[in-house]
Amino acid sequence: MEKNEKNNEYLEKLVHINRITKVVKGGRRFGFSALVVVGNQNGKIGIAHAKAKQVPDAIKKANELARRKLIHIPLREGRTIHHDIFGKDGAGKIKLRAAPKGTGIIAGGPVRAVCEVLGIKDIVAKSLGTANPHNVIRACIKALLKQNSPKNISMLRNKKISEIIEKRG
Repeated sequence: MEKNEKNNEYLEKLVHINRITKVVKGGRRFGFSALVVVGNQNGKIGIAHAKAKQVPDAIKKANELARRKLIHIPLREGRTIHHDIFGKDGAGKIKLRAAPKGTGIIAGGPVRAVCEVLGIKDIVAKSLGTANPHNVIRACIKALLKQNSPKNISMLRNKKISEIIEKRG
């Protein structure tokens, strides 16, 4: 009973399915790979890629892997990122920009899935370079991990958080 409750708190998004063909003596053997993002919509996210002979098995394996590899991303006001960031992985390049309340998620396929499971409500993202979902997602995660929250900066500088956050008036 407790395990089911824990499973329900995570949002799972299937980003990409790929069919793999292996040519053997008797013909072709098909396999499938699934790319999945899992998150709690409150700053935790996990990404995983898994392969199996059937699509549902590949998705299930990827979901279980992603749940094991959860990481925490700091969010501003629980709705957006702290500042504009750029991330790169392989040929995948991504630019993420913080957005004011009410903007929504302005992002394409894989990045939109990452933002939804992470709990980001307002963001503007642009994918540059490749459209390969694997590289785009990895670039997105690298960018999100690169951002500095006011809490981290205050600890580094030995100052109070209120001294670091600029007052808007």
